[in-house]
Amino acid sequence: MSKLVIAGGTGFLGNELLDFYASKFTAIVVLTRSKPYQTKNINYVQWDAKTIGAWHTCLNNADVLINLTGKSVDCRFTKKNKELILNSRIDSTLALGKAINLVDTPPKVWLNASSAAISHPNKEENGEDFMLDVGLAWEKAFGSIKNYNTRKVALRISLVFGKNGGALVPLKKIAQFGLGGKQGNGNQMVSWVHIKDFVSITNFAIENSKIIGPIVVAAPDAKSNKKLMATIRKTLKVPFGLPAFAWMLKIGGFIIGTEPSLILNSMNVYPEKLLKNGFKFKYATLEAALKNLIK
Repeated sequence: MSKLVIAGGTGFLGNELLDFYASKFTAIVVLTRSKPYQTKNINYVQWDAKTIGAWHTCLNNADVLINLTGKSVDCRFTKKNKELILNSRIDSTLALGKAINLVDTPPKVWLNASSAAISHPNKEENGEDFMLDVGLAWEKAFGSIKNYNTRKVALRISLVFGKNGGALVPLKKIAQFGLGGKQGNGNQMVSWVHIKDFVSITNFAIENSKIIGPIVVAAPDAKSNKKLMATIRKTLKVPFGLPAFAWMLKIGGFIIGTEPSLILNSMNVYPEKLLKNGFKFKYATLEAALKNLIK
């Protein structure tokens, strides 16, 4: 009998993990805010991602816990949304940490999502980087409760590229409409990871007991925004792409309800710990990843 618990397992990343792990565990529990139900070997259990409830017993005898809980950052960074983004991550992490210490046989390993922004601090013009602050608070919450019988790994996740979800989908659409030029000055670095490698990294972290603490979840091939968009256009066979200047992105972001800093901020991280421990990327280069994802 093997058991996996995924908190926040109903989104893009969670669904990919469920597809991969469905045949590897005899029992899977997904902690969700939605109504509980069961399908095959997956049991959806309701929780509020904040307080200890009956759900905490699901952690007993679990081999693995993966926490992906948190409000999507694809929104305007208003005061209210910032609070929701931050609190949803901290509250759920603290609740899980406390719950682990309440069960007789706690999970052997706990993978908790985090932000790759921690590994590449990037101060904006006003001296702030909200996602860096979120990542720091998130990992502080993760480490604040001692779970002595559980190995803990913080997944510092970069942009995840998938066919039907993740950061590549809007970039692909923009390029198809002829607007796939550089965004801002185009010099900001972009770290990314193919969805299949993201899933493989979680499996590698589960199986490799040497992996403890934070790991960078990104391919070893960060590109400038200008190079990224050019490679997307080339893969799509789109001959040109109009640039989007910073002021245009700020207006556009306001209209469509997203945050321009998600595009304009630089992120250049490297998966040193993964590579040193022998992880092999299936899609180590941007060209290989896009060739697989854009067809």
